[in-house]
Order: sequence, then C-alpha cells, then structure tokens
Amino acid sequence: MQTRWKPSVTVAAVIERQGRFLLVEEETPEGLRLNNPAGHLDPGESPLQGCAREVLEETAHPFLPHALVGVYLSRFVRESTGEDVTYLRFAYCGDVGLPEPGRPLDQGIVRTLWLTADEVRASADRHRSPLLLRCMEDYLAGCRYPLDLVYTDSSVLAR
Repeated sequence: MQTRWKPSVTVAAVIERQGRFLLVEEETPEGLRLNNPAGHLDPGESPLQGCAREVLEETAHPFLPHALVGVYLSRFVRESTGEDVTYLRFAYCGDVGLPEPGRPLDQGIVRTLWLTADEVRASADRHRSPLLLRCMEDYLAGCRYPLDLVYTDSSVLAR
C-alpha cells in the first residue's frame, strides 16, 4: 500500500496599513528570512482561528480578518536535508489592533517590520516562501473572498 500524501496546512495574514505591509523576520535553517505572519494550522481550530492565533503569536498584535485573499499550494525542498514538503496555505487579509504590551514574540521571530510593496518586492531573495510575494500581489490586485468560503465543520472544533 502506498503512503498517502498529505500537504502541511498553513495560514497566513496579509496586513496592510497606510501602504505598508506587516511582516516578520524569523530565524530559519536557511538564515534570517522575511514572511507574512504565518504558521501551521493546529488541531481543533478553523483556518480563520489559526490565522488570528498565528498573527498574535508572531507579532503581538490581535488580528481581525476581513476576507480570504486566496488558497495556495507550494512545494519546498530543503537543500541541506532533502526534506520535501508541500504546503497548502490559506491567506487572509484584515486589520491588527495595538500590540499587547509585554507579549513575547514566538520562538524564532526576531522582529516585526512594516515594509512598502516595493520594499517587499526588492527583498525577494530574503523571503521564506515565494507565497509571501504572491499573496501580497493578489491582495494589491483586489483578490477578496468572503470568510465563509472556507467552511469548518463543528466536528473539527470539538476536541
């Protein structure tokens, strides 16, 4: 019997304020990289809940999603180990509140940055994923879908 292929489900936030995008700079095996506030979906949560959690953990800002920007599939092969992972990303856009005072950032997050679209484009060699740029460009192109497009059955939440 063949092993069933399962992509890693991730969530990400595209957060823009006054022409600048909120990114995180994080330590990775490939060095310091830039990314959307993003991470893996945890058991017992919807993609929407996971996205709000990840933004809070990585930026200390509470996040209020307004729309789904898109659903993305990408593959990453780590050169040093040959690890081959496919990611299924749900990207949401919305607003953040003020950072929670004294809240530490997730392990590996060095700092948060507010960059213009041109600065994000110019730093492509430092992106953790090609999806950072794709999600931003889709957001700038006006891609917005209703939050209820992604349905989470209550059985997922009952853990």
